[in-house]
Amino acid sequence: MSEGLRERKKRETRRHIRETAIALFVERGFEHVTIAEVAAAAGVSANTVYNYFETKENLVLPPDEASPQRLADMVRGRRPGEAAVPAVLRPLRDGVRRRDPGLGLTDGFGRVFEMMRAAPTLTARLEDLGRQMTDALAAVLAEETGASPDAPLPRVVAWQTGALHALVYTEIGRRTALGEEPDTIAAAVVGILDAAEDLLAGDILTYAVRKDTQCSE
Repeated sequence: MSEGLRERKKRETRRHIRETAIALFVERGFEHVTIAEVAAAAGVSANTVYNYFETKENLVLPPDEASPQRLADMVRGRRPGEAAVPAVLRPLRDGVRRRDPGLGLTDGFGRVFEMMRAAPTLTARLEDLGRQMTDALAAVLAEETGASPDAPLPRVVAWQTGALHALVYTEIGRRTALGEEPDTIAAAVVGILDAAEDLLAGDILTYAVRKDTQCSE
């Protein structure tokens, strides 16, 4: 019981530090806030901040949430009979429809998005994360289809999928920054996903169908 309480306290401390940091970053700009200032505002020591977040960038993009394996994991865990690209589009669509805060469908995400875009180290981190996600997805697609690691088709499909995944987040951020309501934004993003499915209909949407013999996670 005490171990559970300690873990809960750690999660609460981590969340408090991160929320405090993001509020400061939004107010003053990412580059104008130090770890020491985050620690003071959160009522903890700088060492405590570093215990939870190894870098300043991790306060905004923690590795457990901004994972390079995100797209690959979606495809690995797809349903029997489901192809690779729909395995990414489906959870995106479901998340938008249920107004998942993890997608940024909250009133304050627009200011966070603008803060991130104004910080060179964060934009570089996002670009690198996008490359890592598509590379990881391409590797999974090549392995599952028996293609060579450098085969063009898995990489084309992976990069098309990665670009669409990035577009969803960018559109949510852009529209939130313009002051649009979450319901309006969600409807617009669903429209984008519909248009993507129409455009990709055919070979890409049926590429790398999961066999019934594969076990779902």
